[in-house]
Amino acid sequence: MTPEIKQRIEQLRHGNVPEGYKKGKLGIVPQEWEETSFSSLFTSTSDYTDNLTSYPLYSLTIEDGITAKTERYERSHLVKKENSYKVVCPNDYAYNPMNIRFGAVARHKGSFPVAVSGYYNIFTTNHESDLAFMDSFLTCGSMITYYNKVSTGSLTEKQRVHFSEFIEFSFPLPDFEERKKIAAILTTQDKVIELKEKLLAEKQRQKKYLMQQLLTGKKRLPGFGGEWKTERLGKLFAERTEIKRTDLPLLAITAGQGILPRDQLDLKDNSSEDKSKYLRICPGDIGYNTMRMWQGVSAYSEYEGIVSPAYTILKPSDRIEAKYFAYLFKMPDIIFLFYRFSQGLVDDTRNLKYENFKKIKVRYPSEKKEQAAIVQILSTADREIELLQKEIEAEKQKKKALMQLLLTGIVRVKV
Repeated sequence: MTPEIKQRIEQLRHGNVPEGYKKGKLGIVPQEWEETSFSSLFTSTSDYTDNLTSYPLYSLTIEDGITAKTERYERSHLVKKENSYKVVCPNDYAYNPMNIRFGAVARHKGSFPVAVSGYYNIFTTNHESDLAFMDSFLTCGSMITYYNKVSTGSLTEKQRVHFSEFIEFSFPLPDFEERKKIAAILTTQDKVIELKEKLLAEKQRQKKYLMQQLLTGKKRLPGFGGEWKTERLGKLFAERTEIKRTDLPLLAITAGQGILPRDQLDLKDNSSEDKSKYLRICPGDIGYNTMRMWQGVSAYSEYEGIVSPAYTILKPSDRIEAKYFAYLFKMPDIIFLFYRFSQGLVDDTRNLKYENFKKIKVRYPSEKKEQAAIVQILSTADREIELLQKEIEAEKQKKKALMQLLLTGIVRVKV
């Protein structure tokens, strides 16, 4: 970063307008950026359909944009009015009036038309060369701030940006050529992220394959030929029920990140003030969510601490490698056993208490050394995945920084 840009950023940080810049609705921008109305850039489309055979049902999410409808978002059981869905063609944009202030606006990057909720607003660009620029501009931080500023509604949670207002937005924007240059830089960064995400998906696929082969005995590691045995989990794990250890730090058992100190998670603390009944967990133990074990929510602990009584803590026998079983507990066949042994009238109330957990039979290598060797391979795969995830996050942060610099004109591109 050049001294000139650093000085400019410092001026902006103190609310000063650098030479050659002016104040606009989205902040301080270059003097020559001209006021441009969305009505000159976008056109509304409002084709309706109820033919979900010709137009598959898609959803709009803040995280993934316009994607195929998942079971989580499926609402086909609801009573629908005729032509209650809107058609989104390739390169059309959709936004959720209530959630655009959180970033729910995206372009349909697929190759065929789809249907989305009739509640969404659909529009298309008048200039195809603007697509890549608008992908970033419509979701940049200053636009999110503006959506929140102009949204209307008596209740905060129901505030929305109506399309009649959206299409009349007017902001200082760079000219076409500068927009294309900015878009090219951001698109290049997107490709870097995309390549790393593809590599991550491949690494995750490889790990899944290794688990299927090594944890079932389909493939044996060199140097190991001992028998595998089948035993009840109660022979391998005891339940740890130690309480009144309020001197220990609070831990959290997560589905995706394993067991972590609670203060490392950016989540609201819903724990009880009285932690005298919280359960102690030690390094080498496995903890699981008693009501969600049938969904695979369990993890190996590297920490000593306390967790909510909603969890069950497993203390491993000295003759087994606990981390091997932590991997085994993520296998679909084993998770299905957890489901079968869980009790409850409906899924929301199903729970797997230790008394039922200990009855489950599993097959595993009798040699602890073989268990440890398998753990080493899977742990190596985990480290590779973790490093890639960190790299991807760093590249995403880099893109955010580029957006902040380029979409505000703090850094200019040569045209």
